[in-house]
Amino acid sequence: MTRPRLLPTALCLAGLAGLVPCSLLAPDGATASTSASTTASTAARTAEIRASAQTRAFVDDASGTPANADADDPAIWVDRRHPERSVVLGTLKEGGLAAFDLRARTLQLVAAPAAPTEDAAPGRFNNVDVVGDLAIVSDRGRDRIRVFRIDPRGSRAGDQVLTEVTAPDAAPVFSADEAAVDDQRTAYGLAAARDPRSGVRWVAVTQRHEARIALLALTGAGSDSVGTRSLDTLELPSAFDLPDGTQWSPCEDPGEDPQLEGSVIDAERRVLFTAQEDVGIWRIPLTDTGFGTPRLIEKVTSFGVPATYDETAEECVADGTDPGYGGRWLVADAEGLALAGRTLFASSQGDSRFVLFGADRTRDLRIVAGGGLDSVEHSDGSAITPADLGPRFPQGLLVVHDGERAPAATDEQGEELATTGFAFVPLQRVLRVLR
Repeated sequence: MTRPRLLPTALCLAGLAGLVPCSLLAPDGATASTSASTTASTAARTAEIRASAQTRAFVDDASGTPANADADDPAIWVDRRHPERSVVLGTLKEGGLAAFDLRARTLQLVAAPAAPTEDAAPGRFNNVDVVGDLAIVSDRGRDRIRVFRIDPRGSRAGDQVLTEVTAPDAAPVFSADEAAVDDQRTAYGLAAARDPRSGVRWVAVTQRHEARIALLALTGAGSDSVGTRSLDTLELPSAFDLPDGTQWSPCEDPGEDPQLEGSVIDAERRVLFTAQEDVGIWRIPLTDTGFGTPRLIEKVTSFGVPATYDETAEECVADGTDPGYGGRWLVADAEGLALAGRTLFASSQGDSRFVLFGADRTRDLRIVAGGGLDSVEHSDGSAITPADLGPRFPQGLLVVHDGERAPAATDEQGEELATTGFAFVPLQRVLRVLR
């Protein structure tokens, strides 16, 4: 079913003592408190760490191989028997889906589906997550959920590590019919997990240009024809009541609502975290029948700032003073979310930082250049595993999207082309920031 738009029943102010008790530990309906020490404790300088490996660069141009490859979102499949053979996956939009080993070497490139007709949009793989031995992908171009089985040999399987098992009759997620798919209000952000109580494999999917999330369940997960069935749909707010009695809506392009993308499921606590790009991070309980009541637990710094769309410049322009209702950590867009235990990791895309909301403190970091590797800018997606992955990543692995891989590729005229990739960071370097 589709829920009506609603305002949050409680706004939790995220801070050192606020976010995790509010988002992960507090029962539904409880609120978290903040203290004077929160502001003082968060004044620490942004930490700087380096990646230990990075994938090849991908070029968003028809001349690239694969063509029009724009890296976006990673996921990690852990080989429990041979952790050093674990596999990292990454979406490349029209370039399809890539698989990498732990040295960040490319194992396999899976092409996105071609356009079904001359006038239709081609496949465009936006987000990916892993549940069990399945990789689940949102196909933004065709509004589908694509499913790939991961070979149990892991990286030893080489260019055979992924095999598509999407059901042939897979229906659009949000579009009423094929004609509506080409409006491109389609499957966008994605998170997947297995419900520890029921065994159902959840897939939470956000909708492009809408403030809407669908909760699906995988069907036929053990077969070669995996589909989905709908459990629930939730509409999040596009307008917010401010403390001064006014109402605020984030400025968007005409006809668009504030969309969501970065998402992660805490299966143990049955909670979905999802980032509404120009608003902040939501905590949404998951139940046997679908979604519980959403709560906004962290706001972007620009929350409440008035802005209007300038048709000449084709962008939003601030047209008033900042009333001071925003958060302190995330500069819009709020993007990729990942979990390591009780630490929530979020991308502050607007200023190329990452924020770690830990159990007893909040810290931020940047991934800087060094050791012959590039820095990370404007990151979209991220993935974390705390598992021991062998000598390279004995305490776990963080993988992040890099929105500006340097040095950039150039065309025949010497003009720079958009170049992206993924960076691998030993998790101990990240957690050291919290300590």
